[in-house]
Amino acid sequence: MAAVLCLAVLTDTDTVHQADPGHPADPAGTVFAPTPNAPRNPPRKVVLGASRPTRLTIPAIGVDAAGITDLGLRADRTLEVPTDAETVGWYTNSPTPGESGPALLAAHLDWQGRKGKFYDLRKVRPGDQVVVERADGWAASFTVRRVEQHPKDRFPTQAVYGHVESPELRLVTCGGRFDREAGGYRDNIVVYAEMTGSRHRDGRVA
Repeated sequence: MAAVLCLAVLTDTDTVHQADPGHPADPAGTVFAPTPNAPRNPPRKVVLGASRPTRLTIPAIGVDAAGITDLGLRADRTLEVPTDAETVGWYTNSPTPGESGPALLAAHLDWQGRKGKFYDLRKVRPGDQVVVERADGWAASFTVRRVEQHPKDRFPTQAVYGHVESPELRLVTCGGRFDREAGGYRDNIVVYAEMTGSRHRDGRVA
């Protein structure tokens, strides 16, 4: 198994949660569409303040990852990767999970012959729940809306990193066939989720 996580190159801005009028969000990133029975004034969406993530759980695939690390950019403006199979990383130029915008968490498919924390990410399905605990005691709950696989040379940068108004989450890992010549996987798996609840460790619900 390989130890390479092939993630996207940032081409527009390093601070990806700021609105960029010149680069509107990819239409493919619009998950919800109004229906004839939708309420005229939908409930206000809760938005949390900034607080770094500390733990990620995805019950559907048995993921429970504490000790989330920080990820920045390399000199070539590709995303840094976790240094082992078990660690999940948060891209620090994205919002923290629960803030407005697309928070990004990444982990390995595999690493030095071991299954990575996101080995089964491709098995996640719409409707599955994802919970991110935060340093401030709040836990943000997300519902998966879609799961996509893309060749790494056609990574949907704008859909993944582009500005959105509500709190959303992106989970990213490698996928597809392993390219031995290139030393990495040909594709990326991307999970898109939207925050649907939040609870503090003291019992408060936002």
